[in-house]
Amino acid sequence: MKLSIERAALLRSLNHVQSVVERRNTIPILSNVLMKADKGVLTLSTTDMDLEINEAVAANVTTAGATTAPAHTLHDIIRKFPDGSDVEISLNSEGTQMSVKAGRSQFKLSCLPVSDFPEIASGSLPSAFTIPASDLRALIDRTKFAMSTEETRYYLNGIYLHEAENEGVRVLRAVATDGHRLARFEMPLPEGAAGMPGIIIPRKAIGELRKLADEAADTIGISLSETKIRFKFDHIILTSKLIDGTFPDYQRVIPQGNDKIVEVDPKIFTGAIDRVSTISDGKSRAVKIALNGKQMTISASSPEAGSATEELEVNGDSEMEIGFNAKYLLDITSQIEGEGCRLTLADAASPTIIQDNSDPSALYVLMPLRV
Repeated sequence: MKLSIERAALLRSLNHVQSVVERRNTIPILSNVLMKADKGVLTLSTTDMDLEINEAVAANVTTAGATTAPAHTLHDIIRKFPDGSDVEISLNSEGTQMSVKAGRSQFKLSCLPVSDFPEIASGSLPSAFTIPASDLRALIDRTKFAMSTEETRYYLNGIYLHEAENEGVRVLRAVATDGHRLARFEMPLPEGAAGMPGIIIPRKAIGELRKLADEAADTIGISLSETKIRFKFDHIILTSKLIDGTFPDYQRVIPQGNDKIVEVDPKIFTGAIDRVSTISDGKSRAVKIALNGKQMTISASSPEAGSATEELEVNGDSEMEIGFNAKYLLDITSQIEGEGCRLTLADAASPTIIQDNSDPSALYVLMPLRV
């Protein structure tokens, strides 16, 4: 194998693929990036056995070939080469050592056999459709903050993606919950998604996907089965195993009988919560919301720090007090981009629904705290 490639192009691709590789690996080959050079294209692949990413980048290939090299080390070397330099990569005749050169710098890296590199991307993926990149970004951003990090309830450590119905319209719906809050986002069902299985996309795959979606073209191809999902970008393919578990019946968590409606400017509301929560207890981050007709009072207190209150005008006629975790509340209100935020409440012990007045595609449920 012998090739030359622009540093910027190689670094961009290595940025994408090396983030899948865990820093500590008991299996040496999983620390490596698989590199295949042929017909003017260098293909880079990495995997952690649950997630696999492949990216193709243009290169001047003199001799076709393949090898595997330490992913993080190679990334660091390329990152430290000067801007605008050309990188020359070649493999020795035994295939055990790779030379990386730019200008007067030369590195020799130990390689492992290509045959040792595992492949998870095989198998049929019967459901296939495309969605706009902007919709994928919205789907992730509106729900990912509510994913759980608890290992005991592993089936909550991801986003539940499934086909659903809302007022007679078929939709593609994403749901995430950690037991304290729930986020639901939906969009019209894409052509080809009808009959897809309900799947749980793992947290790590969501993180990698969101980074790639920022650089994606207009549309992203999605294909899936009951055990795997694949996202196809311009020159990148991300394949992930799915969480093998049953997502709980989230519909039961969404309250139906809440009768107290309060509307507030989301930017003013978010700012007030953020300021008042500065004083709240570090562990629970509790803030109290007191409603009195057209006035809302947000307060917090801490034995060590003192107390804080802020008043704001709202649309509503309810009178009640309820407590929330300020961080959880801010996670939700920061997603509301419209002019109005609607809180639909029942009492101090029941979950509250929070929505954007101008965007019915997203719905949030937040459990209260005792304060």
